[in-house]
Amino acid sequence: MTTEKISIPQRILKIGIISWIIVLLIWGLASLSYDEIFLPSPGETASALKALIDEGKLWEDIVASVARVLQGWIIAIVFAVPLGLIVGHFKIARWLVEPILSLFRFVPAIALTSLFLMWFGVEDESKIALIIYAAFFPIFVNTIAGVVSTDSSLVEAAGCMGASKIRVFFTVVVPSAVPNIFTGIRLGLGSAIICVVAAEMLVGNNGLGYLIQSSRMYYKTSWAFAGIVTLALIGFVADRLLQHLGIVFLKHYGVRKA
Repeated sequence: MTTEKISIPQRILKIGIISWIIVLLIWGLASLSYDEIFLPSPGETASALKALIDEGKLWEDIVASVARVLQGWIIAIVFAVPLGLIVGHFKIARWLVEPILSLFRFVPAIALTSLFLMWFGVEDESKIALIIYAAFFPIFVNTIAGVVSTDSSLVEAAGCMGASKIRVFFTVVVPSAVPNIFTGIRLGLGSAIICVVAAEMLVGNNGLGYLIQSSRMYYKTSWAFAGIVTLALIGFVADRLLQHLGIVFLKHYGVRKA
């Protein structure tokens, strides 16, 4: 079996260095036409990042946001994966749940902010509940899709060999659904990060969303850009790390690098 050799220019393109250089150049050139309040330059954003790090403010906001994301995302996984496996495998359950699913999965979490604040208060509970809601549906829907797309011939073959329905479920259906489940988990992480920022911008006294929102009050647009850049880096690193872990530990289930 031969492997395709990648040249050095192709490797540079694959890593994304060229793309980042192009973005920074466009950003830098665009910032020359405006002042810092409207569009800070990459250098001014880097200075704002350094100042926030030196003050310790940025680390506090990162820890607050990441903690909320992890709590909501993990709870969503715990509930969404088992429910998705059950709903996907049993047609009666799917018939009962699908109308409700089709209704609520199109309601964005941000639309429920006022209700969640009334039900759970203004502390972290409401933000985590919103994150759970936002992350739940991508994981749930992809889990169902993974179960439904299981090769029926494999299920029939296992049944013909004398395997019980429960054994077929755990040895054929669940393993075949792992790639879809993993995709849903990755999408759920993205939804969780988006949701925590929106929740912190609307109500909160810390976190990256609050940092971005509060920068408007102090006319510190560079702080907002610093928060956005930090958020983008956290999301990028988290997704790459999750993808790497999936390839390492779930490769034999068919999880591959995208």
